[in-house]
Amino acid sequence: MTSATLKEQLTEAMKNAMRNKEKKRLGTIRMALSAVKQIEVDERTDVDDTRLLAILDKMIKQRRDSKKQYEDAERPELAQTEQDEIDVLQDFLPAALSESDIEQIVIAAIESSGASSMKDMGSVMAIVKPQIQGRGDMGSVSGIVKAKLG
Repeated sequence: MTSATLKEQLTEAMKNAMRNKEKKRLGTIRMALSAVKQIEVDERTDVDDTRLLAILDKMIKQRRDSKKQYEDAERPELAQTEQDEIDVLQDFLPAALSESDIEQIVIAAIESSGASSMKDMGSVMAIVKPQIQGRGDMGSVSGIVKAKLG
């Protein structure tokens, strides 16, 4: 990642979208910056890159859920809008981890926490989540943890 913070990258991308008259991209980036600003105002704090990754990850998850609901309701145009927003948001996330990379992280977390059963899943997820945040789907990660502990 470059020396610019993720928030600075979002702001710069917003300016570029304005210059290039990319209305859909601009709207999505503004929505992300608005979510960041809301948290900063509510909590009276600055959002760092780690927190911003979590925000973007949550926004993508919400859009995936909406997309699925639109597909189930046979509304492909609305599902496509959600997919377009997902694509824009994913531009700001780090490169996704492969399935084998995620498994290695999970195995290392299980070994370091001494987990032996499903009761220990929370402690394993607490170790894994910061390492995978924004780089993998936490739903599938939790499935891998369950499979390893089960």
